[in-house]
Amino acid sequence: MTAPVLLMGVSLGLLALVAPAFAQDDPAKYPTKPIHIVVGFAAGGGNDIIARIFGQKLSESLGQPVIIENKPGGGAIVATEYVAKSAPDGSTMLVGASGMSINPAVYAKLPYDAVRDFVAVSELASFPLIMIVNASSPIKSVAELVAYAKANPDKMNYGSSSASFQLVTELFKQKTGVPMQAIPYKSANESVLAVVSGQVTTTIADAGPVTGQVRAGLVRALAIAAPKRMEDFPDVPTMKEAGADVDAVLWSGIFVPKNTPSEIVKKLEGEFMRIARLPDVIARLKPLGIESVGNSSEEFTRILAADIARWTAVARAADIKIEQ
Repeated sequence: MTAPVLLMGVSLGLLALVAPAFAQDDPAKYPTKPIHIVVGFAAGGGNDIIARIFGQKLSESLGQPVIIENKPGGGAIVATEYVAKSAPDGSTMLVGASGMSINPAVYAKLPYDAVRDFVAVSELASFPLIMIVNASSPIKSVAELVAYAKANPDKMNYGSSSASFQLVTELFKQKTGVPMQAIPYKSANESVLAVVSGQVTTTIADAGPVTGQVRAGLVRALAIAAPKRMEDFPDVPTMKEAGADVDAVLWSGIFVPKNTPSEIVKKLEGEFMRIARLPDVIARLKPLGIESVGNSSEEFTRILAADIARWTAVARAADIKIEQ
């Protein structure tokens, strides 16, 4: 066999070995391997539960295993950076919380760009936030809280467990002019318990850790920081109804690395929109105070951009900046 023929044989052999890899990456055949959904928080929290509920349904419809990977740390920065640097083939995606829009507002430097390094696929769910005070507090409305804070600036404080809750409360302060000092806690549950024990005057938290305390009569819900009232608390007004121009629903959504083929993005968008509308998915999320959403990639992209702009303005006005 001559050298050219030999080389041709080797080349054909290499092509035969490489061909399956190319076939596996063909967007039209997606998915052909397990899918990993990365969560930037520990197992058991709201975002983890959302990932597992949607992941199970996605596995059933796409016929591939969906593996949930928890990578907590640094306000979800560790997980977000990991996904940003992953192969853009639809096999690795991120369940990103509102921190995707809030981290750029408060961190001086991030190892990724929330807009340029990702494609926002679909908002999966939202978390209406509730402002509470201790049930024995004389404060029975947002107006009374504002009046009390202005009359007692040295006594007014609030519990905050993350940059997300802090910025929402700072927005409330900016809209109402109330003086309040932030007291940091490790979790939303701890900040709620701080209200129960009287360590802080108020906190704004998601419904998960709040609902049980309200029903037990230990805290009083003053307002919902959302466009509409919550079904579980029909008598609790929205912030706007209560006189404060605050509309700050937190969310959780799916992101994939930039350069992920549009065919894959479109397929995932359709799947997540469909899953979000399934009655059993809605029913599983509702008791946790989580509302299923399932919007389009275009709409979610607009929400992300608008939230980054809003929270950046709030953080600057409050002079909040975190150094990495």
